[in-house]
Amino acid sequence: MTQMKAVVLTEAEGPGSARLQSEPRPEPGPGEVRVRLCAASLNHRELWISRGQYPGMNLPSILGADGSGVIDALGDGVDGLNVGDDVVLYPARDWGTNEAYPSDSFCLLGMPIPGTLAEYLCVPAANVAPRPAHLSHAQAAAFPTAAVTAWRALTVKAAVRPGDRVLITGIGGGVATFALSFAVAMGADVWVTSGTASNIEQAVALGAKGGFDYHDEAWGKAARKASGGFDVVIDGAPAGAYAAYGRAIAMGARIVIYGSTQGPFFKVNAPEFFLRHATIHGTAMGSPADFSAMLDFVAKKGITPVIQASFPLDDIAGAFDALQDAHFGKVVVEIAKPGSAT
Repeated sequence: MTQMKAVVLTEAEGPGSARLQSEPRPEPGPGEVRVRLCAASLNHRELWISRGQYPGMNLPSILGADGSGVIDALGDGVDGLNVGDDVVLYPARDWGTNEAYPSDSFCLLGMPIPGTLAEYLCVPAANVAPRPAHLSHAQAAAFPTAAVTAWRALTVKAAVRPGDRVLITGIGGGVATFALSFAVAMGADVWVTSGTASNIEQAVALGAKGGFDYHDEAWGKAARKASGGFDVVIDGAPAGAYAAYGRAIAMGARIVIYGSTQGPFFKVNAPEFFLRHATIHGTAMGSPADFSAMLDFVAKKGITPVIQASFPLDDIAGAFDALQDAHFGKVVVEIAKPGSAT
């Protein structure tokens, strides 16, 4: 049996328990393609999985949700795709037919099903999309999970329009950074929050109009003064942020919550909220249609990701160390050069 290298988590004892080892190379079933992965990227989800802090744990598992590579084998019944096609992978399975929310069987690559931190992966043919021509495989691999989450938050949930005043909390993380790039490209005026001045400086370089240090207890007042009131808030940590920006939202504001990194609960001042006719939306990931629309927008606007660091597959420990550090942008794992064989 032909073998491949893969990063496998066999026990949930932290990122150090994810190890590179030999695994059987998968074969595509009917309706599937096999992708020879050139690059993958990491999300904080991998850290949570490695610590056992993820629903539906299924060990051992090949980690990783995001990847880009080249189709190298086709299963029976696959039409419209060819061996040698450059593709980026939709990072999940079984969204279902309802665009409003996923099906009960929806799941992400890397847990509970095999993921992208491997030399090869088989997925349904519908789960691959052409790699945008202006992106390298390493750049394309940075997009899937974080970018589709940001895209759905901005478009499906918040319906961002040119001229909207947008606040993005916790700039530096993958979703927040893609949300900044997308919102600026949509013609919105964007402000950010961060705990470090350097992150705010980098956000301004990417098009933000300014930023606020969330360690400053008065940052919400400064945000209200600078923006005149936010039409949209994209928030991955409402437990630590909502109280500050709750008075800085405009009439009819749309608040989109996509994470809970500062804790699962947050208080809402009811009169402040309903008297502004505001709406809170929850969102997570995105559908295949969202993914396709996001990639089309990325190609049209020539958007590139912010990559903090890149590591070879055999230095997965270094990649996880970089992921755990405070950072701005994505951590990429390079697996194979395009055109090479493993």
